[in-house]
Order: sequence, then structure tokens, then C-alpha cells
Amino acid sequence: MTGTSTAVSRLRAAADGANRWVVLVVLCLSLLLVALDATVLHVAVPAVTEDLRPSAVGLLWIVDAYPLICASLLILFGTLGDRIGRRRVLLLGYALFGVASALAATAGSPGVLIAARALLGVGGAMIMPATLSILRQVFPDRRERAMAIGIWTAVAAVGAATGPVIGGFLVEHYWWGSVFLINIPLMALLLPVGRWLLPESRGESDGPWDVLGALMAAAGVLGVVLGIKRIGGGEGLLNLATLVPLLAGAALVVLFVRRQKRRTHPLIDIEMFSRPAFTTAVGCIVLAMLALVGLELIAVQYLQLVLDLSPLETGLRLLPLTFAAMAAGATGSYTLSRVGPRRMVGWGFVLTAASVLLLTLMGQHDRPVLLTVGFVLLGFGLQSTLFGAYESMLSEAPAERAGGAAAIGETSYQLGAGMGIALLGSVMNAAYAPGLSRLHEDGVPAAAGSAASHSLGEAYQVADRLGGPLGDLLRNTARHAFVDGLHITLLVSAGLLLLGALAALRLPRVMDCPPAKTGCREPSAAVPEQATGPGTAASGPRPSPAPEHRVPLPARRTPAEVTGSGRSAR
Repeated sequence: MTGTSTAVSRLRAAADGANRWVVLVVLCLSLLLVALDATVLHVAVPAVTEDLRPSAVGLLWIVDAYPLICASLLILFGTLGDRIGRRRVLLLGYALFGVASALAATAGSPGVLIAARALLGVGGAMIMPATLSILRQVFPDRRERAMAIGIWTAVAAVGAATGPVIGGFLVEHYWWGSVFLINIPLMALLLPVGRWLLPESRGESDGPWDVLGALMAAAGVLGVVLGIKRIGGGEGLLNLATLVPLLAGAALVVLFVRRQKRRTHPLIDIEMFSRPAFTTAVGCIVLAMLALVGLELIAVQYLQLVLDLSPLETGLRLLPLTFAAMAAGATGSYTLSRVGPRRMVGWGFVLTAASVLLLTLMGQHDRPVLLTVGFVLLGFGLQSTLFGAYESMLSEAPAERAGGAAAIGETSYQLGAGMGIALLGSVMNAAYAPGLSRLHEDGVPAAAGSAASHSLGEAYQVADRLGGPLGDLLRNTARHAFVDGLHITLLVSAGLLLLGALAALRLPRVMDCPPAKTGCREPSAAVPEQATGPGTAASGPRPSPAPEHRVPLPARRTPAEVTGSGRSAR
């Protein structure tokens, strides 16, 4: 009873006065670390390759394990927080995140680093849904909540922007493991502060928690992506190590969907996917993140290994991309209300595809103006797409399923990031390796050429060991093969983005918002004369307007609260 009273008192204190803004600061610091860890390792990839010497697939797993595991477990931990308490799950996530960071910083092999990154993904999955759930609770006023969510999403962009810069500085002055050490003191601070300040809350607990369904979804996603990674690593589709996880993962996903359809209280309302606008918006989120994160990883390798920039210089070169995304997010609500979801998402994809095609002009020499313009257009276009897609997805969901829709959006966001690294990384590997296939004809040992075909970083190491004219030949050939592979990867990405633009045609044309400051109109306001519930005016039904002034509106469901639109591009 004492614990319950304390929790209630803490919640009331947080919801009143300035304390709720202090709660927002704590939640934003939590999100900052999760967003930071998604990009901080990107500039350290060459250093990790040189030190640990992972295989091509191993390198993909080092970078990809974090967003993939995080995406797989968002539903599991989001629903667990509804049952046992969101603050409790959040604090457990802090502790796990700190322990995993220490393990990653001291990793001495690719396997240990992959395991540590996976644990970081588990911690991130515990933190992300809890922060948004608590934020929605301590800001009951919708206008204040919208401002808080705007700050919350801006912090994600700041974390993504500062990740490469901080990572570059640490790698340049210390060693690659130091990019993880920055998490430990902040988590040590957030644990006691969060325990003291944050309110405990639980969601509706109708029906049993479907933990089996959540595990099926996580295992299914992991199996599918593992199969894709092995294909990208050069293994054949009919190889058992590729085929078994791919088929098993697909089967688990299908069983998960069937299970959710049968359950009275499902984790995910599968019926939402029967609505074209909802399904289209989710697909657009996946496509946008697939393009962004995969291209960002390849761009980092290009900047460091081809242009020979330092890690810090690489991080600074990537800043225009995320700052452009922040600008698009800041103006997103204004833009969406004027051009509508269809045009905002569609033209965002077109702008992004144009920026990707512009970046195909990259070559062996540095062109800073071209890169800056390309990154600015890329960040602005992708953020416009993400903002419009999130708003459409959440507005299409019934109000009582707003939480499930937000979880789907977060999962799509993280899954798209993981799939982008896997897919575009696989395309890059497949396009890069053939460029080194004839080196043995020029006297380069076959074993050296085979090792160099794994990655550009490994090719440089082999070239250094060879030395002399053969080493120079190997280095130059590998660099040209990488740039050629980069161009092919960019073309593939542009094609996917243009497909996204076509898919956006299924989104609503307009966003139904009145000029008043009260936000989007509820559908019931369109026919107030039929309202008889508690929300009607005391004087009774209003008279219908004259026919010449009536504007017919399409019938719509009550829109869900927008809790995730404006999600910043990483």
C-alpha cells in the first residue's frame, strides 16, 4: 500500500508544475543514448576491422546486431512494461545498457563484440517504448504533449548527428572501444535519478500477455535477416546454413500473424494491415530507413577508406545530413497540413532518390560541395518522408490501438535500419568482389586476392603486407572496385526509393485539419447535429448549415493521437 501511494504521489508531482519538464529531460537523455549508440560505431568500423579482423558478414553483424535485436524485442518489452510497470522495465534497460557497454568496450574478438551489441539492443528495446509511454502519461494536455514529443524526436536527431562526431573524436584520440565507455557514467547517473523521479505506470492488462507470440516474432525476424546476410556474404541460397534460418524465420512470422488473428487480445492488431494507407505508411518507413542507414554506413567507409579522411572529419562531413533532417522535422507539421500526406511522402522519396543519383558522381577524389549538397537533400527528403508516413500510419489506426500502432512504427523504423545495412551491404559486397577477380593474372597471389575481396579495409591490409608494386596494384584496384560497387549500390537504392514514391500514391491526399488551433478535427465534429453523448452542447443539436455552405467530408474513424510523427532520420 505504501509503494502504491508513493507511486501515485510521484506521478501527480510529475504531472503538475515544472516537474514534468524535468521528467522530459530524463527521458530525452535516455533516448539520446539509444540514438547515439545506433550511429556512434559507424565511423569506428575501419578501426574495428583493422583490430578484430572480422569477416564481411561478421562486420555486418557488428553494426547490425544492435538495431536488429532492438527492433525484434520492441513489442515484447513494450507489452511487458504494460504488465509489470514501465519505469521498472526502463530502469532494467539502463542497467543492461551499462553492462553491455562495458562488455563492448573491452571486446577482444568479433564474437564478443557482436554479443555485446546484441545486449545493447536488448537494453535499447527496454528503454525506447518505456520513454514514450511515460512521456504520454506525464503530459495529459495534448498541446504540451505535442511540444514534448517534438523535443523528444529532436533529441533523436541530435543523438544521430553527434554520434559520428563523438565517435570520430574518440577513435582518433583513443581507441574504438572508447565509443562505448561514454554510456557507462550516464547510465550510472540515470539509474538513481530515474528511480527517484520517474512515475510508475501500467497500461490496460486485458487478457494474458502473449509472450510466446512476442518471442515468435523476434525469432522470425532474426531468422529471415540471418538468411539474407548469408546470401549477401556470398553463400548460395540452397546452402543449408542460409536456407534453414530463412525458411524457419519466414514460417515463424507467418505463424505469428495467424496466432495474432486468432487471439482475443493480440499483441498486434493484424486487421490494421488490411487498411491500404496504414500498410503503405509502414512500408514507406521501412524503405526510408533502409535507404538512410545502409547508405550512411557505406558513405562512412567511402569517406575514410577512399578519401582518407580521419574519423573526426568523417563525422563532421555527415553532420549536414542530420541537421537537414532536423530542419525538415521542424517544418514537417506545417508542410504536411498544406500539401497532404501523399505529396509529402511521395515527393520526399523523389527528392531522396534525386540526392542518391547525385551522389553517383562521387569518385576517387574529394568533392566536398557535391557531398554536402547530396547529404542535405538526402536528410531533408528522408525526414519529410518519415514524418508524413508516421502521421498517416497513426491517423489510420483506431484510437484504442494507438499504442500498438506506435509500436509498429518503432519496429518498422528499427527493422528498416537493420535491413538497410544487410541489404545494401550485401549489394555492395556482391558488386565489389568481381572487380578483384582478375588480380591473379597480374601476379597477385590468389590467396591475397581472395582475402582482399571481402572488404576494402581488408584489401588495404593485404596490400600493406604485400608491399611493392603488387601491393600498390592491389590497393588501387580495390579502391576502384569499391567506388564502382558504391555506384551500383546507389542506383539500387534510388530504384527502391522511386518504388516508395509510387507506393505513396495510396496515402490520403489531404490531412483533414481545420484552421483553428485545436488540432485535427475529430470526425464527429463533421455532423454535430447527430451527437447525443456527453460531448454535445447543452442547448441541444445545432442547426444544419445551409446547403450551399456545406462541405462534404469523407467518413473517417476517430484518429489516433499522433505520438510518433516527426521521427528524426538517423
